[in-house]
Amino acid sequence: MSEVKTFTVNIYTENNIGLLNRISAIFQRRKINIESLSASESEIDDVFKFIIVVNVTEEQMAKIQGQIERQVEVIKAFYHTDEETIFTESALFKIKSNLLFEEPQIQNIIKESQARIVTVNKDFFVLEKAGRRSEIELVHRELKPFGIMQFTRSGRIAVTKTEMPISTLLQRIEESNEVAFSKDQS
Repeated sequence: MSEVKTFTVNIYTENNIGLLNRISAIFQRRKINIESLSASESEIDDVFKFIIVVNVTEEQMAKIQGQIERQVEVIKAFYHTDEETIFTESALFKIKSNLLFEEPQIQNIIKESQARIVTVNKDFFVLEKAGRRSEIELVHRELKPFGIMQFTRSGRIAVTKTEMPISTLLQRIEESNEVAFSKDQS
């Protein structure tokens, strides 16, 4: 039996309505929980990128990759282990302002965790902590006894340690589309 690992899936796509729904359905049908999801522009103009984190076996991941790539708007999907990626998350903590000055332990938490104060006003202050999920969870556990007014955490953002061939692949696709278009015009 294969080992369950954490995989970061990078999906390069066109920006079409409903695609995220179809991609998440691929995981849902297999009863696989998406641990983290983020979406943004990619390094290539007009190409968007989903980053999805899941815990599955490599065999499951390979099948899922194939199904994702069968979606019309998907240009290419890649998956990598944690060892093959550089990744981070970000979190915001909203806490009552008086605690910043009245509880020395809060200042210690901020300093030790290397969190940064984003804003302070008379009612609340906001801390930002970037790093691994475990680091963010530690800050959350340490701040919780003081009362967290609001908390939010981003999905994982990641880049691979090795070069991604996506730019070259897209250039080839674009060139082949131009050739096909010019043949159609003839």
